[in-house]
Amino acid sequence: MKASNQIIQRGAVMAKFGFIGMGNMGYAMLKGLLSVYTPSDIIFTCPDLEKCKRISQETGVRYAESNAECANNAQYVVLAVKPQVYNTVLKNINNVIRDDSVVISIAPGIKISDIKNQLGINARVVRAMPNTPALVGEGMTGVAYDKDEFSFEEREVIDSFFNSFGKVVYVAESQMNAIVCASGSSPAYVYMFIEALADSAVKYGIKRDDAYKLVAQTVLGSAKMVLETSEHPGVLKDKVCSPGGTTIAGVAALEEHNFRSALIKATDACFDKCTNIK
Repeated sequence: MKASNQIIQRGAVMAKFGFIGMGNMGYAMLKGLLSVYTPSDIIFTCPDLEKCKRISQETGVRYAESNAECANNAQYVVLAVKPQVYNTVLKNINNVIRDDSVVISIAPGIKISDIKNQLGINARVVRAMPNTPALVGEGMTGVAYDKDEFSFEEREVIDSFFNSFGKVVYVAESQMNAIVCASGSSPAYVYMFIEALADSAVKYGIKRDDAYKLVAQTVLGSAKMVLETSEHPGVLKDKVCSPGGTTIAGVAALEEHNFRSALIKATDACFDKCTNIK
């Protein structure tokens, strides 16, 4: 049942999570979080008031009319905005971040120390890189933070937050730019692969809807094989390649046209961009 638009009223109960920003990634995380928490546990804000009203009506989640109001009414503050506007957002919320606040940053290239420099050295910050498959509960998130700064209960909440929309791995902060390359940006590469392989199927007479279904399910099943069998991808590839067969002929063509090298070059470009965010 759809709820009516809800803005934060004076004296309203403190929410557990507050989202600043409601783009593709913020919305995906919000939808995932609603599978574990209730709408009353969450608030959000974004610059587009009509969008706020529409999402509030769809989800039953309250919205705040400013970044500061959102941060002031939640313990876990999720910064779901682009890196280019982080400085502005951090200035907006600087005076309302409390000792018990937990700031969750999902921007590529923004270090924990960068945020502490603006919010204060005692600010408690979680750096994360989710991806858009979170929208269907199949996200992959890399997370880094100093565990000594958080209680056991807070670490449990952080874990439940990221697991609500997929899977999570915990890494050293020095590895976060590589996480962007491995899972943050890579869904776009996978979509390109699906589109290109489906186009090739259409070329040989397969209907386009069937082509997308054939290729997408194959990608899904292949990924599941890697995750559930724990076999090396190269071993799984070899099991498909019969001597002198059709598959090894296709694999040879991919090697001839630098398929692996193209992906590594894409990673290089992504990593370079992460280290030079402007």
